Amino acid sequence: MVVQHNMQAANANRMLNVTTSAQSKSTEKLSSGYKINRAADDAAGLTISEKMRKQIKGLDRASTNAEDGVSAVQTAEGALTEVHSMLQRMNELATQSANGTNSNTDRKAIQDEIDQLTTEIDRVSETTKFNETYLLKGDGSEKAHNVNAHDAGLDGVTLTDKGNKVDVTLKTLNAGDKISIAGKNYTIGSSVADAQALVKEQEKKDGSITIGGVKYSYDDADSKWKDADGKEAGTNGKITIVGGDVVSNGTKTLTAMKDDTTADGIDDNDSTVITAGKAYQLQTAEIVKASSIGADTAATNATNANNAFGTATTTFTLNKGTVSYKDALSFNLHVGADADMTNKIAVNIDSMNSAGLGIKGIKADTEQDATYAIDAIADAISTVSSQRSALGAVQNRLEHTINNLDNVVENTTTAESRIRDTDMAEEMVNYSKNNILAQAGQSMLAQANQSNQGVLSLLQ
Repeated sequence: MVVQHNMQAANANRMLNVTTSAQSKSTEKLSSGYKINRAADDAAGLTISEKMRKQIKGLDRASTNAEDGVSAVQTAEGALTEVHSMLQRMNELATQSANGTNSNTDRKAIQDEIDQLTTEIDRVSETTKFNETYLLKGDGSEKAHNVNAHDAGLDGVTLTDKGNKVDVTLKTLNAGDKISIAGKNYTIGSSVADAQALVKEQEKKDGSITIGGVKYSYDDADSKWKDADGKEAGTNGKITIVGGDVVSNGTKTLTAMKDDTTADGIDDNDSTVITAGKAYQLQTAEIVKASSIGADTAATNATNANNAFGTATTTFTLNKGTVSYKDALSFNLHVGADADMTNKIAVNIDSMNSAGLGIKGIKADTEQDATYAIDAIADAISTVSSQRSALGAVQNRLEHTINNLDNVVENTTTAESRIRDTDMAEEMVNYSKNNILAQAGQSMLAQANQSNQGVLSLLQ
């Protein structure tokens, strides 16, 4: 028997220390809720958990970014709802002003309201902002942009866009055709020679011809034109066409033009009768005018030939008008946890002021201006519709993105929880076990400390 080394007590003490350490760790896990409180608890698990936490926190922020994006898009789209309403009212006013029953006073009142609506569209564009970012007035410095070309409501006009220019093709007009230009009706007159040729054509067919409302038939027997009463036409039954005569063979009617006083392509006796060249000249001027609506620099005719009735043709080139406004606002929404560029969703919002919509300084104070304004306003409505549609598409995309991000966060958090969090039921079993072992260890240590007292009996 020895007294220097009580190995039973030492062993009991060592085991008690082990149990106490395990009990301490179990208590820590139960109180913190984590089974990894330090790297030593699970070195590999800690690495995996922190990597998942980085992803979870990034995705949480990305989801919030997307929600902020939805708010910004809704702010812009809500403002454009009012711009749409104002444009619809302007369209109503322009259509009203284009009606011939309005007086000058009526049109002035209409113009005043259009001016106020245009000003309000500019104000909405200048003041709509989200988190100090102006959403509707574009970005950067102002620069010249092209203004859309319009056909001035003319029948048969084809516009072929070529960037800064537009190739314009007019409907081919023949003698006798009817056409409306700038609200006025015209008849395409013919030359005296063309009308005389129509008479000669009927003469060869032994047919009939009507001149100035009087019908003549050709008598091949004596080679003379005679009316229904047998009276010879003109001099010795010959028909000579002069300017102003209306000649018809029953299917084709020609008005021989009299344009002697001042050669201008307009009949001296009837201003509604014009040459085809004059019609092309007038149409060109109206297309230039209609294509200059909303422009700082008006559209121009690049084909000099169409500036004169004698040389005007069915084709000419239009230089587009220009107006100054800022380029589109563009910003990216970061909707992912990584730096990958595919995690960027671009949002582009065009300048939505009157210049950007092509209605700057729009006029409806005359019947013709109001008529042309209708097309310009229609283009503006289409522009706003397109922008609202684009914003709506982005919002729908963002809502799907948010749902996906939240789903990934939820499932990744579940996986991270399995690594990091304490299973309270399992750990409570360990705690209870260690608690009992600690009590048993303490009891055994006390017994072991008493075991060497037997040596005293040897010393008595």
